[in-house]
Amino acid sequence: MKRILIMGATSGMGRRVAEDFARMGWTVGAAGRNTAALKELATAFPDNIVTESIDVTSKDAVKKMFVLVGKMGGMDVLLFNSGVGYENESLDLGKEIHTVEVDVVGFTRIVSAAYRYFRDLERATGETGGRIAAVTSVASTRGIAQMASYSASKRFQRTYLEALEQLSRRQEAGVKFTEIRPGWVDTPLLNPKRVYPLTMSVDYVAPMIEAAILKGKRVATIDWRWKAICAVWQLIPRSWWVNMDVELSKEKTV
Repeated sequence: MKRILIMGATSGMGRRVAEDFARMGWTVGAAGRNTAALKELATAFPDNIVTESIDVTSKDAVKKMFVLVGKMGGMDVLLFNSGVGYENESLDLGKEIHTVEVDVVGFTRIVSAAYRYFRDLERATGETGGRIAAVTSVASTRGIAQMASYSASKRFQRTYLEALEQLSRRQEAGVKFTEIRPGWVDTPLLNPKRVYPLTMSVDYVAPMIEAAILKGKRVATIDWRWKAICAVWQLIPRSWWVNMDVELSKEKTV
């Protein structure tokens, strides 16, 4: 039986993916801050889902993660889905720093611990094939004026995974990686008072996240429309990009 630990499993995509893997017969370790949601998951899937309340910004997050790994009987896949982000053109410092605390510091705390776990397991037992998957964003492909901290933090995640992939090969650790880059998804991350282009539903996105993990894809941009947009974005010279007025969203009208 396969075992997946999902960090950020209490709402949106993380919760749906946790439920789907449980239905597939996997052992799922669901982690997040919403204890009520964790209880609901454990009640709905008592044979497949175990839970632990974890805040990735807390210094005890890694300790709690390994408590959850113990409940699971081990870990084959880590999916890092925790994240925050704001449209913050005013550069409110609290929002900018909070984004970094979750999406950079919290991410590094959890992902580096998972890497060491898989590396040390391979060295001790010869078992290889541990996978670290992370939900980044299409926002990682360029710096975005209204989401400076968010786009930068997602770029950090991309680069960190690339560095760990190189480290895994250098250390012969056998750790594999999957980066999932969705466009806008209708989750609590989006401002409910605004309308975002090409917004996708959780029901539409979750199966593609699951397929990327199950098929062992290195990078999966969701969906094809956003893949095309990102391809065009990355062709634009920096001197042009910084002079473009990229509108992320607009006020919702009644």
